[in-house]
Amino acid sequence: MNSAALSALARAATATALLLPVAACTDASPASPRATSSASSARQQTPAAEASTAPSDGNTAPSDRNTAPSDRNSAMDIRVTLDGRPVDAALNDSPAARDFAGLLPLTLDLEDFHQTERIADLPRRLTTSGAPAPAAPKAGDLTYYAPWGNLALFYRDGPSASADLLVLGHIDAGADRLAGADRITIEAAR
Repeated sequence: MNSAALSALARAATATALLLPVAACTDASPASPRATSSASSARQQTPAAEASTAPSDGNTAPSDRNTAPSDRNSAMDIRVTLDGRPVDAALNDSPAARDFAGLLPLTLDLEDFHQTERIADLPRRLTTSGAPAPAAPKAGDLTYYAPWGNLALFYRDGPSASADLLVLGHIDAGADRLAGADRITIEAAR
């Protein structure tokens, strides 16, 4: 291989190494808030290293709670249905969660992202002011990814904390049920 080809290969490898962590949390194109109407509206996303957390063993009944309740401050109960079946859930008391509550009721189609989370676009962006310190998402966490303006429901623990990912609350359901969810309805509790 000549020196020009080696130099080009070295630059490409360096660029890939620098962009891989960014690609896991960003989209190359500007996001425009829109409600998702079907999984066919999936964004083209750059593959990134997948989370190393193993999924549940598959023997867990959908109604079993194999995820521990989040240690985040829960301030507002919400009614959540996944594919028409209710699950227990709560939002925390962050400014972003309160802004999200203002969008309710919502019904969104979910699509898989990196075999770790189910995502859907929100009708508008949420506030990110007053965000708490970043925390790595846990299975069951309902989150907001600010750069894309989307909702993310983690069914596996996330790989790391990110200032761009705000935890809004937690859904108490098994990883298998979360991973297979195609539609989520979120309403204020009565």
